[in-house]
Amino acid sequence: MPTIAIISQKGGAGKTTLALHLAAAAEDAGHTALVIDLDPQATASQWAAWRKDAPPVVIDSAPPRLAAKIGQATAQGANFIVIDTPPHADSAASAAVEAADLVLIPCRPSAFDLAAVQTTASLVKMRGKPAFVIFTAGSPTAPRMYDEAAQVVQGYGLESCPHIIPDRAAFRHAAAEGKTAMEIEPNGKAAEEVRQLYKWACEHVNMQTSKKRRTAA
Repeated sequence: MPTIAIISQKGGAGKTTLALHLAAAAEDAGHTALVIDLDPQATASQWAAWRKDAPPVVIDSAPPRLAAKIGQATAQGANFIVIDTPPHADSAASAAVEAADLVLIPCRPSAFDLAAVQTTASLVKMRGKPAFVIFTAGSPTAPRMYDEAAQVVQGYGLESCPHIIPDRAAFRHAAAEGKTAMEIEPNGKAAEEVRQLYKWACEHVNMQTSKKRRTAA
């Protein structure tokens, strides 16, 4: 069961946006995706409520129940799970890393945000889990800034993801409508950046990018 944990000890890095869009991309590709919301603020769950019954499904969980929730979801047919975590929560981050096949660490390309990566870097190294820093919420047109940020990440012993999810209006507009960037601007840059990231993530969890859904006889 491919399980991806989205972890950052600093708020405002776009964890929930990343989690929801990865799961939505998996749904678009024919998989049955699930977001497990470990954040007591329940932002992902609120987004799901705005969508009513539209996928991806979002469920909440306390950290000690995470493994059981993943087991239940697998038995019910989920085949792509994304875990959204709160900032400043060691127990939730530890549980998510323990359950994950791949850890993504969203980070703004700024000094304060990069400094906060060290805590998560120590956690994933301790668990021996594959992990990448993904730059989020920065300018879409500042390649030098991202190159310098990647060098800082290397200094922590982590790799940075070759894809970035920069700040784009499509993400804000989509969230306000309980939708995804792929739904409101399917041919936009934000949608394409999410799709590229999703494909990259699938490679790292040994999962086919797309899957044909079964249709009723």
